[in-house]
Amino acid sequence: MAHKGVTVGFARSAVAAALVAVVLAILAGCGGSTVDAKTAARAQSVNNPGQGGQGGDAVVPGADPTAPNGNPIAPGADPTSPGEQPTNSSGDPVPPGQNPAPGPGQQPPPGIKGVSCAGFKNGPGMTNSVVKIGNSSDISGPVPGLFTAAQQATRAYVAYFNASGGNICGRKLQLDLYDSRTDGGGDQQGYTKGCDNDFAMVGSMSSFDSGGAKTAEGCGIPDIRAIATTVERGNCKTCFGAQPAGPDAFQNAVPDFIIRRTGGKGGGMLYINIGAAASNGQSQAKHEAKRGIKFATVKGIDVAEFNYSPYVQQMKSAGVQSVQFIAASPQFAKLAQAFVQNNFKPKVFLLDPSAYNDEYPKLAGDAAKGTYVFLNFTPFEEAASNPEIKLYIQYLQQVAPGAKPTFFGLFAWSSARLFAEQATKLGGKLSRASLIAAMRKVDNWTSNGMHAPMHVGSKKISDCWRFIQWSGSAWKPVEGRKYQCRGLTTG
Repeated sequence: MAHKGVTVGFARSAVAAALVAVVLAILAGCGGSTVDAKTAARAQSVNNPGQGGQGGDAVVPGADPTAPNGNPIAPGADPTSPGEQPTNSSGDPVPPGQNPAPGPGQQPPPGIKGVSCAGFKNGPGMTNSVVKIGNSSDISGPVPGLFTAAQQATRAYVAYFNASGGNICGRKLQLDLYDSRTDGGGDQQGYTKGCDNDFAMVGSMSSFDSGGAKTAEGCGIPDIRAIATTVERGNCKTCFGAQPAGPDAFQNAVPDFIIRRTGGKGGGMLYINIGAAASNGQSQAKHEAKRGIKFATVKGIDVAEFNYSPYVQQMKSAGVQSVQFIAASPQFAKLAQAFVQNNFKPKVFLLDPSAYNDEYPKLAGDAAKGTYVFLNFTPFEEAASNPEIKLYIQYLQQVAPGAKPTFFGLFAWSSARLFAEQATKLGGKLSRASLIAAMRKVDNWTSNGMHAPMHVGSKKISDCWRFIQWSGSAWKPVEGRKYQCRGLTTG
């Protein structure tokens, strides 16, 4: 039984920390469908708990995971526009209360002026009325609904684009959904269909996205993902991420935050001792030590361990002042409670973005108070002051009522906006090849302030983080709301 999963270089950086997630008990599977400790544990905690498809049940293959009763979407139907709708002369659905969109070759979408559609030629996945895009994400598999949030968010952006008068030389967007089944073969099959049916793939998230990497590059389809999770996907020449992959590196903002509070003395690094979680924990400690943290404890905890008190007592005896832990919400809560039980009060208990959810503080109770978390995106509590986050949440509720905004969903929305803006700007010059060339030039992408600047074209990880703290009732900003961009430690 081999543990396989996220192997991309950036999985050893803090960016990968946001991919950790899984019910750790499923990690002992065989073959290419085993979710590693980071990807599985984190998706379960960051993604909506209990919202995998309908009530956490497996999603019917080919079905829309958010459709009532899991009913499949009819072939060719627009999943963001259920029911009958009026259409314009080009056959596009017209949102209720709005006028029909202009025909091909007329006005570009709002906010993008001076775009010429002269010479526009329909390519793969295009008609005179629509540009078809696909999304291949893990919906069924060991963790049902693992990346449902990525498909929900992509659907939400398509709904927004079409309803707000957006068009690509008069063409609306139509979304095809594919289930990569938490399996490399499923990812490959999804991209084979996308190559045949769609102009581009947008917002995809799969634990085993290496499966479709060669397929995407081989057919030349632009793949603008939420996040890449394997080396092979990062190396794909037609593939890009709203949050890019990168080399073995770690962002300096995190250890610098700890050093400001402890002087760098008495560092503690714990990690679940399995798969990528173990390698990430050791690598992160190595990079942070180069930055100036003097570690007193770097230790793995067995996945089946139920008593964390010995680890806490060891850190207490060693004079540990800061604690970091690479795991998932249940393990975070167990450690926080062990702190209280053993009267251990480190100056800093700092967790990665996977702790930013409803589950961790609920499980930990009062013990969660004071926990710090680092993020590379705008917290959802700040939606009122961030129009883009507000839009994401608004349209998410339209396509998936009751769904919660998530980390994965945020970057899927970001990738959909990135696709739409780049495709629209190209106007009459739009083709798969021209879109890929345009993507290589994208830098400092923030999706209108949704997240930290991302180096999409160069595929370099961002070095920017901001910090929040659990007050006992809510997550509050620490050291202001601006990102701290302090470079990377590599090697």
